[in-house]
Amino acid sequence: MPIKILMPALSPTMTEGNLTRWTKKEGDKVKPGEVIAEIETDKATMEVEAVDEGRIGKIVVAGGAQGVKVNDVIAILLEDGENEVPANYLSGGAVPKTANTSAPSQLAVAAIPSAPTVAPPAPVTQSGSRVIASPLAKRVAEQTHVDLRRVSGSGPNGRIIRSDVERAAANKNTQSPSPAAAPQGINAIDYANKLGMAYDLIPNSMTRKVIAKRLSESKQTVPHFYLTVDCQIDRLLDLRKQLNETVDKSKVSVNDFVIRAVAVAMRQVPAANASWAEEGVLLYKDVDISIAVATPNGLITPIIKKADQKSIQAISSSMKDLAGRAKENKLKPEEFMGGGFTISNLGMFGIKDFAAIINPPQACILAVGAGEQRPIVRDGELAVATVMTCTLSVDHRVVDGAIGAEFLSVFKKLIEEPIRLFV
Repeated sequence: MPIKILMPALSPTMTEGNLTRWTKKEGDKVKPGEVIAEIETDKATMEVEAVDEGRIGKIVVAGGAQGVKVNDVIAILLEDGENEVPANYLSGGAVPKTANTSAPSQLAVAAIPSAPTVAPPAPVTQSGSRVIASPLAKRVAEQTHVDLRRVSGSGPNGRIIRSDVERAAANKNTQSPSPAAAPQGINAIDYANKLGMAYDLIPNSMTRKVIAKRLSESKQTVPHFYLTVDCQIDRLLDLRKQLNETVDKSKVSVNDFVIRAVAVAMRQVPAANASWAEEGVLLYKDVDISIAVATPNGLITPIIKKADQKSIQAISSSMKDLAGRAKENKLKPEEFMGGGFTISNLGMFGIKDFAAIINPPQACILAVGAGEQRPIVRDGELAVATVMTCTLSVDHRVVDGAIGAEFLSVFKKLIEEPIRLFV
């Protein structure tokens, strides 16, 4: 019997995704382990593999489709001896096998452990003042400032779909006139259009949208405070040079030393390895450190797990691998979801100092600036040292000022006396 291939939940937070492209076409045979599609989640673009052997009988959702809900049918797989998909199959004919049954036929993601399926958000129903609209239509309505109560739906049972909203957006009369319903701030598109400013519109990726939402929520809801220290890193630079010259294939970076120092400091000051919850403060047992990496789609934070148990060389090797695959959108969910502390290093761009936005639900993020030669006073004498400014952004609900200061004090000592990182 034909098998329905469903849109998988590739992460615990995923409710919908973009079906970037199919690597197979209708009529193609597939074997277990073969990649059949690429799906963009709110975190990364991931390859999807088939577990069953069969032939693609019908592609229901075309490549390039956006906002495909989890558990929607995206394709039909024909088993051996089946030649075509029955005419009434998708409209509720014979009961098919699907990827969600306990049967062996299911869709799998290579090397990704099973994640709990997250049901897509229930659509708003339409009865009186209530409205039936797809999640994608609601998102487009929010972006284009369209009042869904004034839009007629052309989908099943009067459901408002994306094309309905796009048509309504072209008609100024369909937008809500109420100032209370207007979004905060200035809409950049309206601003540019009214002033005749030329621009190219680059559609926001799902990753970029999630970053915007999470960081906006962080600044609005998390009580940030900031602590800054200047670290003299001349000894660290000398040790790094010796290490890279004497150990084969060991090309460690200053950032690798920073990661190791943060890990050791977190082990010594475990109260900084925490998150806020209404029920209480979570103190994490493992030292898992997220590292901010820039990609074409936006920032992603791969994780060095149990970093306090890794050598600098092991951290360096892991970081090179994770950063490389992050830029290619090839990270697995468990490699970028989680972590109890984040490091953001802009020193390689020559940035002297900055303050980063906390990555919820974590309580701390360390912003690392460039090492540069500065005048200092040493033993009452003017001298020159290579100084690196580091700023800790802290969630005051979780980490008090004294704890943040203690953490930075330990971190500074480890950076300035780097031999301690090897003890």
